[in-house]
Amino acid sequence: MGTGRAGVVGVKRLVALLALLAALIAPSIAAAHPLGNFTVNRFSRVEMSGPRLYVVYVLDLAEIPTFQAGKIDARAYAQKIARGAELTVNGRPAALAPGATALAHPPGAVGLRTTRLEVVLRGPRLSGETDVRYRDTNYSDRIGWKEIVVGTHARSTSAELRAYPKDLLQSPLDVTSVDAHLSPQPGADVSPRLTRGQTLQAPDRVADAGFARLIGRHHLGAWVILASLAAALFWGAAHALGPGHGKTIVTAYLVGQRGTPRHAALLGLIVTVTHTVGVFALGLVTLVLSRFVVPDHLYPWLNLVSGLLVVAIGMTVFTARWRHRRAHEHHHHHHHAEISGRSLLAVGVSGGLLPCPSALVVLLAAISLHRIAFGLVLILAFSAGLAATITSIGLVAVLAKRAFGRVSFEGRAVRLLPALSALVIVVAGVAMTFHAVPKLR
Repeated sequence: MGTGRAGVVGVKRLVALLALLAALIAPSIAAAHPLGNFTVNRFSRVEMSGPRLYVVYVLDLAEIPTFQAGKIDARAYAQKIARGAELTVNGRPAALAPGATALAHPPGAVGLRTTRLEVVLRGPRLSGETDVRYRDTNYSDRIGWKEIVVGTHARSTSAELRAYPKDLLQSPLDVTSVDAHLSPQPGADVSPRLTRGQTLQAPDRVADAGFARLIGRHHLGAWVILASLAAALFWGAAHALGPGHGKTIVTAYLVGQRGTPRHAALLGLIVTVTHTVGVFALGLVTLVLSRFVVPDHLYPWLNLVSGLLVVAIGMTVFTARWRHRRAHEHHHHHHHAEISGRSLLAVGVSGGLLPCPSALVVLLAAISLHRIAFGLVLILAFSAGLAATITSIGLVAVLAKRAFGRVSFEGRAVRLLPALSALVIVVAGVAMTFHAVPKLR
């Protein structure tokens, strides 16, 4: 009876631990970052004015593309946009000529600017009912909102890129072509009027906007700097509770490999260093190599590398646990660590490999505001806060494993807990890999 009760208790505790891992795995395999501050957003309105077809084109560049673009020549951009706006009338190509432009730079995050460029594209005159096809090929390789409407009074979901619906930010519109049946309208041919850059308040497109705003503080006395560092530490810790950053992998790894508090602390240190170096490296790409490498294109590749790394870690752990299962069955009271430095490094790197866009914005703002040293320490504090949360989760896993270890478990399922933890790592890595592959460019 005692053995049976112990087995039941053991199974219940096993289920509880696996439930903890399952709760962590869902956010870990979700998209880590919305990349709002990388976006290049496009809107087109196809309309008739008298007998002539016009397209009102709006281009909205977030903080990082604006920073990279430098000084914008509205006429040159208008010509480029006209070349990428394809129009066919009754199946035949028709030209769109750039006309009036309106350029504005609404304020963005932490003192950085955004860009709003409006362009009137002048199309052909229509002599009667006409089948029209319009396709926007501009910036097709960049992430962002893509919207097309037909008609002067047609409603725009984003208010012509002035107000993005919050419920669609994670899955923005992706409309790049439209087919319409148009005919001449009563009245004269009058070019559409532009808003001359008028826009609503620029939204916070940066994740962890509270952290990003720290770099813009006007007076940097000693107490302000200390308070900013504490706030950056807090925002980093809060950010780690969101999707990504390997919480599942760290938890399952430490459970399956008999990790210790020291191992959890080392993982936190590796995550801090990896994340900080990643931010600086992406900042270098943004500043120096943007003509050759688009920064937001790097994220899917980093996701892929991280996913494959996690799969390799999981397979290694699973193989090791399976080989030593018999030894552990006979010597289960020996709880020596089986963690190698190489595998510990790999787990830490996978947790910090994806630099946060908000940290990149802080770095760029620090350069723009000539506060590079302050920006660097803020990023370091943010990374430390992120690592502190991951370390804490790892410590909870280690202590929970030790608590379960005091109970004499019975049953095959309980004895296979380390191997099941390794499988959790593999599943998380496979999910990360499949999530990254469709986004590769």
